[in-house]
This record gives sequence, C-alpha cells and structure tokens, in this order.
Amino acid sequence: MEEQNLRTADGTQIVVRTFEPDSPDHGSVVIGGAMGVRQDYYAPFAQWLAGQGWRVTTFDYRGSGASMPAGGLRGFRADLFDWTRDYEAVIDLAHAALPSRPLYLLGHSLGAQLPGLLANQHKVSGLLSVAAGSGYWRENAPQLKRIVPYFWFFLVPLATRLCGYFPGKKLKKVGDLPAGVILQWRKWCLNPKYSVGAEGEGVRQQYANVKFPVMALSITDDELMTLRGTHSLINLYENARREVQRIAPGDLGVRRLGHFGPFRSEHVAQLWPSLAQRLSSFAVPAAA
Repeated sequence: MEEQNLRTADGTQIVVRTFEPDSPDHGSVVIGGAMGVRQDYYAPFAQWLAGQGWRVTTFDYRGSGASMPAGGLRGFRADLFDWTRDYEAVIDLAHAALPSRPLYLLGHSLGAQLPGLLANQHKVSGLLSVAAGSGYWRENAPQLKRIVPYFWFFLVPLATRLCGYFPGKKLKKVGDLPAGVILQWRKWCLNPKYSVGAEGEGVRQQYANVKFPVMALSITDDELMTLRGTHSLINLYENARREVQRIAPGDLGVRRLGHFGPFRSEHVAQLWPSLAQRLSSFAVPAAA
C-alpha cells in the first residue's frame, strides 16, 4: 500500500492510498466511502481486492480521516460539492495510472450518491453501490426513522452552531464533520427527492447525464437504508443502465450483515468474491 497527499483542483490536499496488484489484470477500482467512515475501514477489503488483480484506490474526503486539517474543523469550509471534487481528483489519479483499463467505482452509502455529481463521469466504466439509498428521512429504516427528527431538527443545528462543526465523535453520531457538509446533508435528507430536490434542476441533469452502468446491492438487514430508499437513489441515474439486487445474511450463511458489514474481514470468504465478480460483470455487455 502506498500513501500520498493529493492536491485537488482548488488546492486542498487529501490523503490517498493505493493498493497495487502484482498484475493489474482487471483495471482500477476507486472506493468511495460512507459518511463519517475513514478509509482505514476499507483497507482489508482493498488489500484483498488488489490480490485479485485490481488496482484499488481509497481516500478520505477533506475534513475527515487522514485528510483532517491541522487546525481542526472549527471554521473549516467544505460541503458535499467539495467532497465530490475530492472524488474527481482521485478518479483522475487512478485513471492516469491505467488509462487503457476500465475504472469502476465501489460506492458505500454516500460513496454511491456523489458519483451523479462528477464532472469526469466519462472516465468511469461502472458503479457498484453497496448499502446506499437516497437518505430522505422518511425512507430510512424504521429504527433510524424514529430518531432522525430529533437528529435533524435539534441535535445537528444546535451542535453545529455551538462548535462550528458537527462534533459527531463526542455525540457518538456519524463522526466529526465540517459544518458545510452536515448542513448540506441535512438539506438533502429532508427533501423527498434528496440531492436532486434540494439542489434543483442543474443537479438533476448531472445525474441524468450519467451513462455508466449502476448496480446497487440492497442489504435486507441494513439498519439505515431501505429497499425503497435504494430504488429512489438509483432512479436518480435515470439514463444509466441500472439494477438493484437484494442480499440477505442467510444467503451467505451468516447471522448478521447490516449497513457496515460488507467490508468486514469476517466476510472475506462469503461476500467479497461476490463483490469482485459483480465488478467484473460490468465488462460483460448487457443482453439485448
């Protein structure tokens, strides 16, 4: 694994890690992480995937993980559009390393939401969405939906105003996030059409411009996302070839999977080969 500081288009530095295979037989994979999840979490899976012949790149969005500013988050300016620019910079880097090979995105939760906003969509050959949904609060899983009104209408506005950022670690909610990120995400999650509804026609058209295929894996015991929410998100990519598949823990012979389970090392034998196979399937032409 190699780590480097990558400078984005606006001059911000983020930390990127590359997992090189012995031979890049298949192409590149960029892993877009979930909200508040450090790239460290994906390292075992990225290392394993590199062992299967993929060149894998992970990163931390600005203001998170290893890309945390030296002065902390108070007053640090970043929103979800900035995080999309980080995603773009990583895609540019990965694409330049293997320009003649396909580049796929593996998006976990938020990592499957932001690709609709990419300016360099033409460099992407497919998106594998894992445990991702629109985020609209009424489409959250039942146990989450009971607490989100308190979260969005009281905790987030108050804590962010008091601290100058969202102190998620202390609150044991999501993780520390820049104020601009959490407040924009709040706006998205309170809108029935999520990012497209909150941001307007320009963003709707960006999603509509996506031409790479999208495959979404919806997990039956996901404690955050529902099948309905997954369909709502994937349908934003209205002109892409898209497919939603359900995965149940019982299909894998395990008791629990959940929102974060797919990338845990305990599933190296049951689930990870299936994820790699789905990435490879993007190269197979769709049936007429």
